[in-house]
Order: sequence, then C-alpha cells, then structure tokens
Amino acid sequence: MARNDVHPAFPVRLSLAQAPSRQQGVVLFIALIVLVAMTLAGIALVRSVDTTNQVAGNLAFQQSAVHSGDVGMETAVTWLANNSSGASLFNDQFGNGYVSHRTDPSPGQSWNDFWTNSLAANNEVKTLTADAAGNTASYIIQRLCSTQGDPVNISTGCLTDLSQSGSQGGSKGSGVVSLQGATQVYYRITTRIAGPKNTVGFVQSIVLM
Repeated sequence: MARNDVHPAFPVRLSLAQAPSRQQGVVLFIALIVLVAMTLAGIALVRSVDTTNQVAGNLAFQQSAVHSGDVGMETAVTWLANNSSGASLFNDQFGNGYVSHRTDPSPGQSWNDFWTNSLAANNEVKTLTADAAGNTASYIIQRLCSTQGDPVNISTGCLTDLSQSGSQGGSKGSGVVSLQGATQVYYRITTRIAGPKNTVGFVQSIVLM
C-alpha cells in the first residue's frame, strides 16, 4: 500500500494569544482629578450666584428704606412748619420728636449707636407706623442752638440766616429804605429707617425756617 506524505507548501506557525497587560490606573486617576476640579468649579459658581443675589437683595432693601426715610422727612418738615410761629419751638417737645438744642455723637461713635443708646433711650424720637414694605421710620428734629430759649438771644447760640437777621433801620433820610426782616433758624432733621433683614438707614437734612 502506497504511503502519501503531504507536505504543506507553507509551514504553519501556531502562536498563543498574548495575555492582556495589567492596567496601571492612570486614566482613572486623571478622571478623578477632572471630576474634583469640576465639582469645585460648580461650588464656586453656586456661591458666586448666591452672593450676587444677596447683594442685589440688600441693595433693594436699602433703596426701599431710603424711600421710607423720605416719608419720615416730609412728616417732620410738615410738623415743623405748622409749629414754627410763636414760642412753641423755644423748648423741647420730646413727644413730637423735637429738641430745641443740638446734640451730636461722641467722637468715634456711630449714628446708630448714638440713636439707640441716647436719643431713643431718652424718648426724644418720634416713631411712625411701619409701611407696607415693613420699614419703620423714626425722626428727630434738632434746632441748631446751644441751649433752649428764644433764638434771637445771643445766649442761646443759635445758627441763623445772617441775610435775614436784624430788625430795621432807623435812618429818616430821603430815599433810604428801612430794613425789616425776621430771624430764621436752622433745624437738622435726622430720620432712621429700620427694615427687614436688619436693614438700617439714615437720612439727614438741614431746614431753614
């Protein structure tokens, strides 16, 4: 029986598949770093937006308080105009928020501390009803004088309008016009507004009457 030996034209090479190399974890480490960076950026963005909203809200409350301060200022001016005649303003009227002499904060003392510890503590201020926005205005009218009494007397030390001060001229010469004028006194009106979220504002004005 004949034997046939088959020889392939090309040799067959058998190779085993190489085993996959072990992962070193570099990609995972980089991904974690990127994730942490994105988280911190997100937190910073949220805090920035929150801070911006708080600042905008505080400005809105402050503006609302200023508007309420205008109401308190107008109320004080109206009372002052209605009581400017005669001797009604020669002495203090704490119930109406009027003081016939000037008082100022001590050196280094804020107006808010001065208001709370001195003016309000002595019941010298007039407090109005809270408005629809929740702002409560209080005011005090201070005559810019050193003491109580008639502002015409030099001893009271009042600040007056010099162009209006004096009584009248006594010349009888031809063509001479006699001067006549009433002394006008300066008053300082200070309004304090307390609003929501501990908002506190002050409005101050000088009035001549």
